[in-house]
Amino acid sequence: MRLILLLLSVSCSVFHAKAEDNPKYPVSAIPENMKEGMYAVIREDYSRFEILAINKSRHYVHQVITILNEKGKSYAFSSIRYDKLEKIISIAAYVYDAQGSLIKKLKNSEIADRSAYDGFSLFTDNRLKQIDLTQSTYPYTVEFEYETEMKYLYSIPAYFQYTDDEVSIQKKEFEVIYPIALKPRYKLNLIPEPKKETNRENEKLKWQIENFKPEKFEPFTSDKLLPKVVLAPTKFEYDGYRGSMESWNDLGKWQILLNEGRGILPEETKQKVREIIKGLTSVESKTKALYEYLQNKTRYVSIQRGIGGFQPFEASLVDKTSYGDCKALSNYMVALLKEAGVNGHYTLIYGGEKDRPVPSNFTIDYFNHIIVNVPNGKDTLWMECTSQTKPFGYMGNFTGDRWALMITEDGGKLVRTPSLKTEKNTQLQKATVFLDKIGNAKAKVTTAYSGLQYENNGLDFLINSQPDDQKKWLQENISIPSFEIGTFTFVNKKERVPTAIVNVELVLSRYASVSGKRVFLMPNLLNRSTYIPQKNENRKNAIVRKGSFIDFDSIYYHIPEEIYPEFIPQPIKISTQYGEYESSFKFDHGKLLYTRRLRMNPGEFPASSYSELVDFYKSINKADNIKLVFLNKT
Repeated sequence: MRLILLLLSVSCSVFHAKAEDNPKYPVSAIPENMKEGMYAVIREDYSRFEILAINKSRHYVHQVITILNEKGKSYAFSSIRYDKLEKIISIAAYVYDAQGSLIKKLKNSEIADRSAYDGFSLFTDNRLKQIDLTQSTYPYTVEFEYETEMKYLYSIPAYFQYTDDEVSIQKKEFEVIYPIALKPRYKLNLIPEPKKETNRENEKLKWQIENFKPEKFEPFTSDKLLPKVVLAPTKFEYDGYRGSMESWNDLGKWQILLNEGRGILPEETKQKVREIIKGLTSVESKTKALYEYLQNKTRYVSIQRGIGGFQPFEASLVDKTSYGDCKALSNYMVALLKEAGVNGHYTLIYGGEKDRPVPSNFTIDYFNHIIVNVPNGKDTLWMECTSQTKPFGYMGNFTGDRWALMITEDGGKLVRTPSLKTEKNTQLQKATVFLDKIGNAKAKVTTAYSGLQYENNGLDFLINSQPDDQKKWLQENISIPSFEIGTFTFVNKKERVPTAIVNVELVLSRYASVSGKRVFLMPNLLNRSTYIPQKNENRKNAIVRKGSFIDFDSIYYHIPEEIYPEFIPQPIKISTQYGEYESSFKFDHGKLLYTRRLRMNPGEFPASSYSELVDFYKSINKADNIKLVFLNKT
């Protein structure tokens, strides 16, 4: 199992070959216990980061990895970034067979050089050197070696002791070398203090492990359990702009410096703002009107060029071209708000479904995205300025419920984005099903997805798409073996707690199975649970559940007169600390009403209760897959 972690941006350039006649890294030299249950073994992993000056740094990496089987083939790939501020000093790569004999030296012509295009960027200097050393015969060993130099000091690679529970490590070292005057800060997580060496002018920090075999990751655990060290400079310079990370306030001051003079609007646009807010008296109504103006006028295009990775385009340029990245569009929104007399704040945040912790006592740039907030009394209004469709005030899974750095007039201030409580994240489904005596059925289904469930399987992106795309979404998300889609509609209710309403008519071939005079019907039409966590009788870590929601299903079945129930289950009710489940069945005059309610709670739970969680999922699965038995009178 691989944890998804932040990839370090590094660069590369020239290939340096080296002669290698004697066998190296034979697989036989790896102790058997280091290979058992693993798909790769890290033989050597040495990384060194050097701070050369306030505006210059260097990074060297040397890795040797034995790939034991196909599951480890991703370790035969390497991608290295570079741009105008980050250049390659050297790059080399080799492949060895199981006996340790050199079978391949990478040639310059085999290094793919591509733009680091993300599908959205209009302007980008970022490029990738990509290396593919995959072999068809296992095991084999790959060796990567490269060094890059940065014309800046802004970030330092984090050091993770390990990131994969099926890769053992024979030796791993990480060093940070720096002038004493530019001493970096570091924050440890489940990892010991480094060895420290000091001479007259320089200092070195070193972390090292040997012969390490990881334990299997446990489901529902926190990323905080990974041993790591995070590092950051105190004083830094990027593309001529000097700043400090001594505090969050200081980092905010650096952003103020980058944004200075970039919020000026043309007179014509100022007049447009006054027209938009005419007659509006509240901060919320003015903000909402200008946000919707932004959505209708602009489109998102990423800009990644040098300092442009941190500095927004001028508001006047966005106004003229009607495009920009998250920085430019957020800066433009702040400028529109200012003209309306509303105090909007440019805000740094980490965008992604997996939140990144932001400690209050350790300043570092954890962020990859920009949004806007507007304080409004006891409330705060939030805006995602890159989306033409996202409802006003809705953050969702991408930026909701996490720390962000709000840029004020005085500097940076940590603030928390809103979270949606369980009761807001609902999926309410109503269906009417007409069943015939041979098991075929026709159904009309209406499902309302609210709160975070508005984003289920990308629904929030499809809600305003073309019918063909919406139909494809239905086909991919209806879990019935055989069905045909009839008419359907998607309705978007763009509120601060948004709702997507999906109406669909279905033709269900052989939905109920017939055996002789018996008809077997599974009443849970579209919302059956299948997931069961793996057993673990020796659970060590606390159980962390972040997602929370409520599902409610109400389905009316119209049963043919010739068919009557032989078996109707009793109501089911399950209650645990993890959540609650209820289902019931009522048959009356040819109509069967099936109801189901599932509530899942967030929180941190003791490791000793893990078997209760497994049993809860098992009980849900059993209840969701129950069958009713009917008899045919004829």
